[in-house]
Amino acid sequence: MDKVKFGLIGVGNMGTNHLGFFCGGKIKNAVCTAIADLNESKLRAARAAHPGDYAVYRSGEELIDRAEVDAVLIAVPHYAHPPLAVRALRKGLHVVLEKPAGVYTKQVKELNAVAEQSGRLFTLMYNQRTDPLYREMHRLVAAGEIGEVRRVNWIITNWFRTQFYYDSGAWRATWKGEGGGVLMNQCPHQLDLMQWIVGMMPHRVRAFCHFGKWHAIETEDDVTAYLEFPNGATGVFVTSTGDSRGTNRFEILGSRGKLVCEKDTLTVYRLSSDLQQFLKEAREGFAEPACSVEVIPQKGENPQHVGILNNFTNAVLGLEPLYVDGREGIRCVELINAMLLSSWQDTAVTLPIDDDAYLAELEKHIRSSKEKRGEDLLIDNTMSFGGTK
Repeated sequence: MDKVKFGLIGVGNMGTNHLGFFCGGKIKNAVCTAIADLNESKLRAARAAHPGDYAVYRSGEELIDRAEVDAVLIAVPHYAHPPLAVRALRKGLHVVLEKPAGVYTKQVKELNAVAEQSGRLFTLMYNQRTDPLYREMHRLVAAGEIGEVRRVNWIITNWFRTQFYYDSGAWRATWKGEGGGVLMNQCPHQLDLMQWIVGMMPHRVRAFCHFGKWHAIETEDDVTAYLEFPNGATGVFVTSTGDSRGTNRFEILGSRGKLVCEKDTLTVYRLSSDLQQFLKEAREGFAEPACSVEVIPQKGENPQHVGILNNFTNAVLGLEPLYVDGREGIRCVELINAMLLSSWQDTAVTLPIDDDAYLAELEKHIRSSKEKRGEDLLIDNTMSFGGTK
């Protein structure tokens, strides 16, 4: 094939942006030949915003079953991610799935099993992995530039959201409709990046999730989590949608240095000797190892969503390797589930989590979930792309 034919399932806020990428010619070797949404008004709005030669379907299932496509891009509310992806893979289609991979680990494991057996390409929209600074952090840690990781801290609170934002969708910030709040909606990228960059998952989590602390919502809008890693490293992850002029600071301390990413700048501290060895052998009480400092500003291409879609398209055509294996999406979902489960049970949670225990707790919250009424609104979400460092 010369071009990969895509079907776009879901033309809400994010899906409409994706449609613009295709119709604007930003995905070089691809064309959108079909779109689908359950909401007729969203279909009309999408066609008005980005007219094109594509078929229109009233559901994702109908598009998968009937449309002439090679791949689908799924951008719908979270619970529908795995079922639609599974249906597409079993149909023989390649799949791009918006984050998160699912709401709970059990359904994501089922998706991963189908993906592995399908012989088709499957990727997650982890567009933050295209950021040059995060790629450099990943390289530096993997190369041992800062030695063994000792501490990981990320405060990511520049997600300020108004009550209007939460009221703009009947599914938003409800257990039944979204399956979570700031962790499930805003933070999948950071939770993915954290484990990807440091090269390991935490093995124990103690989290304090505050539900509807700042907004009239069911789900978490303020979280502080303590993390323990298999090598003895510790960490703290803090996030909120209630902080104005919030912070985005990602810090990794190693035995030979430190990385600090903040305000579109990566600062690399390199120690002259191993920290543990120095503190044991130094003959002065307040001495520290000599340290060099390198400041790396944001530079180079940061293609974000367009980069992921171009890579996926080229991977389908055999032109380059797939950048993000969609099966890695289970890690982010497991971290979210662990944090919520820790708060619900008021105890530390060991990873891997008990899939059935988490699902049982989630179902309790779904049963008590209150229905939100009103028309879903399209709001401009481009300011949320990337989360300014």
